[in-house]
Amino acid sequence: MKLTIACCAIFFFGFLPVYAQSNNSMPVQIILKNGIIEGNYDVTNGILTYFGIPFAKPPVGELRWKAPIPADKWIGVKETRKFSARPVQGLVFGDMNSFSDGVSEDCLYLNVWTPAKRNSKDLPVLVYFYGGGFVAGDASEPRYNGESMAKEGVVVVTVNYRLGIFGFLAHPELSAETSYKGSGNYGLLDQTLALQWVKDNIAAFGGNPNQVTIAGESAGSISVSYQMASPLAKNLIHGAIGESGAGINPTLAPLGLAEAEKTGKEFIELAGYTTISELRKMSAKDVFEIYQESKRFGFPVVIDNYFLPKSLPEIFRAGEQAQVPLLLGWNSAEIPGQAFMQGQPYTKQAFIAKVKETYPSDWEQVLMLHPHETAEEVEYAATDLASDRFISYSTWKWFDLHRNHSKQAVYRYLFSKLSPPLVDKGLTAGLAGGTVRSENPAPVLKQIGARHAAEIEYAMGNLHLVKEFQWSQEDFKVSNTMFNYFTNFVKSGNPNGGELPAWSAAKSGESNPPVMVIDTESKEIKATNDIRYQFHDRYYKNSN
Repeated sequence: MKLTIACCAIFFFGFLPVYAQSNNSMPVQIILKNGIIEGNYDVTNGILTYFGIPFAKPPVGELRWKAPIPADKWIGVKETRKFSARPVQGLVFGDMNSFSDGVSEDCLYLNVWTPAKRNSKDLPVLVYFYGGGFVAGDASEPRYNGESMAKEGVVVVTVNYRLGIFGFLAHPELSAETSYKGSGNYGLLDQTLALQWVKDNIAAFGGNPNQVTIAGESAGSISVSYQMASPLAKNLIHGAIGESGAGINPTLAPLGLAEAEKTGKEFIELAGYTTISELRKMSAKDVFEIYQESKRFGFPVVIDNYFLPKSLPEIFRAGEQAQVPLLLGWNSAEIPGQAFMQGQPYTKQAFIAKVKETYPSDWEQVLMLHPHETAEEVEYAATDLASDRFISYSTWKWFDLHRNHSKQAVYRYLFSKLSPPLVDKGLTAGLAGGTVRSENPAPVLKQIGARHAAEIEYAMGNLHLVKEFQWSQEDFKVSNTMFNYFTNFVKSGNPNGGELPAWSAAKSGESNPPVMVIDTESKEIKATNDIRYQFHDRYYKNSN
């Protein structure tokens, strides 16, 4: 059984705060290629914000399940002072707080934070893609807020893209409509169009269109890997940051077009429909209800011979990816060990049985790689296996491919900071890193590593905006380190600078490459457990 992001699809209700404009802001206008927009200028910190800028026509009606089309020009001044609606989605992950203006199929908008003064130009640019398994997420989430990095001289852009059935449905009828005879990948194409918008418009915000770094976490990180690989996007980016995830088996890897079309065709037939035109005439609510009733976890990315001509390993081995500096990593305990043990106790006997079941031809090697004599060792071993099968191996493979098929610098981290206690004891930490209110909260379990998504607010300098945790000075110290590494990389393609611990780039063919362990005391070490990833590399060789 493959362990995928679907294992983290625990249905929790998040907290949806209301966004309020600062009373220290004044309206400010700039001219874009499509027309004039009006945003906010904060007189206390000098940061300008423009929220809800359209970069594409609304993907509704006949534009549903089509590649995005650039937004039309407008007359007069378009107010961009509040976030747009978020893409259609259910409440999937409890850590996804939102400042969005509701939920809508009309969701292709982006947000900009800029420190630009009246004469500023050529500022470095960060474009951030949210995570959420391609079924959830929102560019207005406070943990992605760009103000902290803007204060350091970076123009920050967050982007909405279509999700779930609206963002990834492939179907033979949809393929027949396109010049390239492929379908699906609309959410990824939304991201690419946003990058083209950045190239065309970011100078108006003081940004440099030739110094654009893309970043993201989980599905956002997977998006970064796909944008690096796509012939449509690779010339629009100049650096990349990946936080836990790449589009490489077993983590949301692409399907071939024929298989993806078959999946889509069977889906609509099972719902009782025969043609795409029937579904295009339906409301977004009805389409979403059909999707929810199916209990599916999204639709696959597609090798569509347009956005994606081949698998990522094939593209990277051929050196056809964006040849840009890459900073990436993952967390020390991405997913609990029970995702591997599936209800079995942390005993030696149960672990051996589960390993034999999961790896019937390779179980002896797996046991050799994972100490399992005591309950504590079994919990660590199960957590490592669950994490590797979920997302750590695919991220390692991306790292390994780019350092060996590029002359660009590649920096690798391991985020290991344990989460602090929750502020509200009525909250329970969720499997995917979220929180959920419970009348009978589960007991707080021992943390054996950093959970999936825990690093986002540290990396973006946004601990102060995430209210669920009791942040300590240690947390702010870790955030300062990670935030400065990321900011330096956006500015120069190199995370080093100031008094930060030195971080070496990995070399091609290096057997134990350097890893920056980001924790209360951050330090660079030599990789000690890559043999785990090398094992899975052989295990998944037929699909990579």
